[in-house]
Amino acid sequence: MRNIPIIDVSPLRSGDPAQRAGCAAVLGRACRDIGFFYVTGHGIPPVVATGIFDAARAFFALPPEQKDLVSYARSAHNRGYIGLGQERLDAATAPDQKEAFNIGLELAPDDCELLAGKPFRGVNLWPDLPGWRDQALAYYEACTRLTVEIHRGFALDLELDEAFFTPQLARPMTTLRLLHYPPGKGANLGAGTHTDYGNLTILATDGVAGLQVRRRDGTWIDAPHVPGAFVCNIGDCLMRWTNDVYVSTPHRVRQPATERYSVAYFADPNPDAVVQALPTCLAAGAAPSYQPILAGAYLRSRLDPTYQHWKASAAS
Repeated sequence: MRNIPIIDVSPLRSGDPAQRAGCAAVLGRACRDIGFFYVTGHGIPPVVATGIFDAARAFFALPPEQKDLVSYARSAHNRGYIGLGQERLDAATAPDQKEAFNIGLELAPDDCELLAGKPFRGVNLWPDLPGWRDQALAYYEACTRLTVEIHRGFALDLELDEAFFTPQLARPMTTLRLLHYPPGKGANLGAGTHTDYGNLTILATDGVAGLQVRRRDGTWIDAPHVPGAFVCNIGDCLMRWTNDVYVSTPHRVRQPATERYSVAYFADPNPDAVVQALPTCLAAGAAPSYQPILAGAYLRSRLDPTYQHWKASAAS
């Protein structure tokens, strides 16, 4: 595939097994060939999709002292505000020219895993903005439903039980991330070249150009905004699970000419999910490419280097 395909995923909700299988095959081809695809027919209401951008603009317009009240430094569970230059996705380049806000799975105050302090089981840090929490959670929940649907397609394509991934996504480490890229003309990137860490990313963009994808032949292509569609891509965790049948793809964000907002939903499985080569992705007698690992341990191994330079500078 020279370009990123556009896939209508509404057949995954069909009662006709042939329609679901046909859509799954198209998804599978995209995951093998380029690792990126647009989705339409996703069922997320426009009011929810546009509302999350209203929430992003409201938060990033806050003064620095208010954003710092919900800083990422106040959480041990990948939640809260990350300031400009505090993240570096490509260790060979300058820190990313973006700011972000992370939201995780919303848990009840008496949740046993939260009270036990288990990794990725913290409270969300909510800004003091009327209606903001409800707006964000509506979008989070809509993307969660879409994630489960798309994973049913993956399972069909991989010749697994259609519901194979569903229990692995019951209490996920998924992160909803609001992003703001200030305009710039320098050589620095808004987000350095990287692959995503989890299973699947669902990205909404505001129409301002920036996202670029590296094809298998090494050339870079733009991922233009497609009205009403989301940009999706495979992450490294799912690549491990499929023993490299599905391949994650490097991508980056150029500094935009005008400010840019995007919203990324990073779908990670439950922290205790065992990520190991699927039997349908392993040839008879072949050794898997990766050793089994718990999803929580894998995500932590990827997150820590991303913030290493920030934590080092804060400690000095």
